[in-house]
Amino acid sequence: MKIELSKAVQEKFPGLIVKPFHIKGVTIENTRPELEKFKETVKDAIKADYTIQTIKDTPIIRMYRDFYWRAGIDPTKTRPASEALIRRVLKERPLPRINTLVDTYNLASMKTNMALAAFDVATITGNLEMRMAKPWEKFLGIGMQNPLTLKGKEPVITDEEKTIAVYPYRDSEATKVTLDTRDTLILVCGVPGITPAMIEKTAVLTSEYITRFCGGEKQD
Repeated sequence: MKIELSKAVQEKFPGLIVKPFHIKGVTIENTRPELEKFKETVKDAIKADYTIQTIKDTPIIRMYRDFYWRAGIDPTKTRPASEALIRRVLKERPLPRINTLVDTYNLASMKTNMALAAFDVATITGNLEMRMAKPWEKFLGIGMQNPLTLKGKEPVITDEEKTIAVYPYRDSEATKVTLDTRDTLILVCGVPGITPAMIEKTAVLTSEYITRFCGGEKQD
């Protein structure tokens, strides 16, 4: 499955890289004791590496914050995913518990500071495109009761039938990963300033974490 960036996206956000890869044959559960134990290890490392005062100035998180502003999103209200998760750890708040695949890639996001997205391959039609949203376009994200009305500044990802994400922070209810998911599409969501080496490192770590706790096999 490929993802094509529209000309408008490339012009507005030069240097933006997105890496998709599949993990096929996953087994997703509500939780696993081994994963809960590993979460504590990751949380201890986070507490050793960051403080609540300095997290926003971490170089990669700063790149995402800058991107959010350019995409019409206030990162002081809607924080980049890795920053939001790290802040929860530093404030001694529990991490979200969704399922073993989502919980696992959240750990990878914290470790790398990078944004990640996951989709159930069975719900996606054809190849993907990243384009700019249309003014007044509607989008129903995971867990939302009412759809967002987009402004036209946001990059979105679509398949051949529907919008599946507002990039890089909210995924669609229609394509979310569930306990029934067997094949998943993972996106490493870069922003300008993120290098190919950072993208690849994140893809490797994320696939290692997911296959460790959910099984399956990575395929680019």
